[in-house]
Amino acid sequence: MLIRILRTYLRPHRKPIALLAVLQLLQTSATLYLPTLNADIIDNGVVRGDTGHVLSVGALMAVVSVIQVACNVGAVYFGARTAAAVGRDVRADVFDRVQSFSAREMGHFGAPSLITRTTNDVQQVQMLVLMAFTLMVSAPIMCVGGIVMALGQDVPLSAVLLAVVPVLGVAVSLIVRRMRPLFRTMQERLDSVNQVLREQITGIRVIRAFVRDGYEKERFREANAELTGVSMSAARLMALMFPTVMTVVNVSSVAVVWFGAHRIDAGAMQIGSLTAFLAYLMQIVMAVMMATFMFMMVPRAEVCAERIEQVLSTASSVVPPAAPVRRLHGHGRLELRDVGFRYPGAEEPVLRGVGLLALPGETTAIIGSTGSGKSTLLGLVPRLFDATGGQVLVGGVDVRDLDPELVARTVGLVPQKPYLFSGTVATNLRYGRPDASDQELWRALEAAQARDFVEVLDGGLDAPVSQGGVNLSGGQRQRLAIARTLVQRPEIYLFDDSFSALDYATDAALRRALAAETAEATVVIVAQRVSTIRDADRIVVLDEGRVVASGTHEELMDPGHGDDTYREIVLSQLTEAEAA
Repeated sequence: MLIRILRTYLRPHRKPIALLAVLQLLQTSATLYLPTLNADIIDNGVVRGDTGHVLSVGALMAVVSVIQVACNVGAVYFGARTAAAVGRDVRADVFDRVQSFSAREMGHFGAPSLITRTTNDVQQVQMLVLMAFTLMVSAPIMCVGGIVMALGQDVPLSAVLLAVVPVLGVAVSLIVRRMRPLFRTMQERLDSVNQVLREQITGIRVIRAFVRDGYEKERFREANAELTGVSMSAARLMALMFPTVMTVVNVSSVAVVWFGAHRIDAGAMQIGSLTAFLAYLMQIVMAVMMATFMFMMVPRAEVCAERIEQVLSTASSVVPPAAPVRRLHGHGRLELRDVGFRYPGAEEPVLRGVGLLALPGETTAIIGSTGSGKSTLLGLVPRLFDATGGQVLVGGVDVRDLDPELVARTVGLVPQKPYLFSGTVATNLRYGRPDASDQELWRALEAAQARDFVEVLDGGLDAPVSQGGVNLSGGQRQRLAIARTLVQRPEIYLFDDSFSALDYATDAALRRALAAETAEATVVIVAQRVSTIRDADRIVVLDEGRVVASGTHEELMDPGHGDDTYREIVLSQLTEAEAA
């Protein structure tokens, strides 16, 4: 997976990578040439007392050093720039794919895991690319070039390298092999920490209301301890790697000096050559250490790449149509024909054979016990997920054949849990219609019974709204969410239990105002409160995913021809006299 992702996202940067490789080649060649020049100064300058030779070769060394530094700076610059571009592109593609997911895919991955994959996982891949361009490109050149240059200094002494390089290779490969599963577990533990932390931040009021601070601290401590344990195991292996490498380096250096001294004593080798050979040995070992550092990063990056690929390769169950319909003729008409829906792997479907017809100028209410499929039914209309059976028709056209932008303009959904974005009241209200005027915003706020509290906010329409709207009450968030949909002016309004946080007086006033604002539109209301839906033109009763009755409040309450399920719901909230 890692190779596939790198091949895909590095392809557009071929020219900077080629220039980077050239710069790394020049920089490494200059680094390899310096010990030879140093040996020349010692053997032909210092030993012979030739000051002119020392100065001339020293000047050449200075020029080579400047070239080395310049090429290194250029290589690091292009490497960092390319790595940042790869991270940007991967992150953008993951974000775009997540945005295309339906509620089904979002539930499969979970928000904490998707956040980790978009941020931390992409960062690990980006760091690997950066290290590869700054270290890995030069490491093999340094290693091979160092061996060649060492052979040029003294062939018999180079036999030490035959023992050093294989030992280093075997030691590093054994350690890296054990690190890979640890890094996979580490990313999963990071998901768990994110999940616990997200739940605790979001549910802080509930935690304090039930005095569960101690329990939540223990949950976070356990998740944190699991992540720490895996991280410590990986850190121990990482800590073991460098002492292993340095032990081999020091032993090989002692061996070189020992055998080199005997060869100098025998007249088969010069002092400068021994100095250069030691320098090349250190360069070879440094190249191996750079490769070792890379190998330490590869297992984690590999795991992260697999997790990223899982997101990128997951197709949304809500697929845009190949030839989308961009214009409707039956405006405002909503029809469900024998609709069914089943979650993947579920034993029973949530909806079965649901039929419903909602027309412009009418209010259709959906009521039923908890878990009867009311919210799922509404989610099928704006394509939060697609029906697994039957058809959902908007304007006489299957919603799966409509252009997504047309669906967004035609259908306005106020969800059961309203969500407000960080910004201001105005930016939230203009979310569906950026060009809406302030007058239209105030009109929507007045209809949603939100004008009074917005006017007293510091700044009015420009009053700040924190993420999720947590600086507002539940009723205020619901009313702003309703106003946001009113600003959009869709042809079909879907209210998913959107009045539950309102008191009865505000609920009644809001429904009266909505009747005027949505007089020509199609309105579908899901509610648990009977008083909210009793005046609807049609009430649809759901029970275990099926439509068991349909009619007005009076028809469904008729003792002789009404519906027992609806009557039971009504009488659980109202007395016989109030229901009548």
